[in-house]
Amino acid sequence: MKCTRYFSFIKQRPDRSIIKEEWILDAIEKPIKTELQSDGRIRKWSYVEKMNKYLRVILLEDGKTVHNAFFDRGFKEEDEK
Repeated sequence: MKCTRYFSFIKQRPDRSIIKEEWILDAIEKPIKTELQSDGRIRKWSYVEKMNKYLRVILLEDGKTVHNAFFDRGFKEEDEK
């Protein structure tokens, strides 16, 4: 998985270190929602059943490089509509 230096550093935090690479890849490959940010970055969400939480993954403009990933406490699936 390709990632920025920022993400390599930030994923060492205790709240981020529990996020598995397979969950990130699942969000990239099979998102339940995708949004394009004004800066060209891409937001993707997926539901991680094991954690009972939604994961937001931020990708660079190339759609492959992970810039950030975190559990999004504010996301609700009805936002998808």
